[in-house]
Amino acid sequence: MRHHRVEEWETRLNELLKQVDHALEDEYGHLFAVHPARPQRGMTANPQHDGLFRVTASFSPGFGSELGRGYVLQLDLVTLEKVPQAKLERIQKKAVSLIQDGLERVLPGRGLTVQRDGNVWKIVGDLSLKPIRAES
Repeated sequence: MRHHRVEEWETRLNELLKQVDHALEDEYGHLFAVHPARPQRGMTANPQHDGLFRVTASFSPGFGSELGRGYVLQLDLVTLEKVPQAKLERIQKKAVSLIQDGLERVLPGRGLTVQRDGNVWKIVGDLSLKPIRAES
């Protein structure tokens, strides 16, 4: 059983990640072929399960991390094609920017930021279970 505020927090975050997935598909989805075992964009109810991109986040308690606890972002291109490193970095930078821009909208008043933590991107800031206030 999970706390209802954790459920609300993660639901809001996942809605943002779905929006980012759609934006990435719109801008970059034509550049590479989707993995043959993966459905084409729009074929499932959740964009994390179809199309070229899979944008997810999972909580990490932050043991051994410079930034401590947070949500580790997973930004995947689901293709068998070789993706040039420069292109991958450009796509990741766009994804991180979209996530950063949306955090205050979906989880207001928490001062959340997306930062590099070693070799991963992580959402850090106020992860407390205080009520999520309405947008101003």
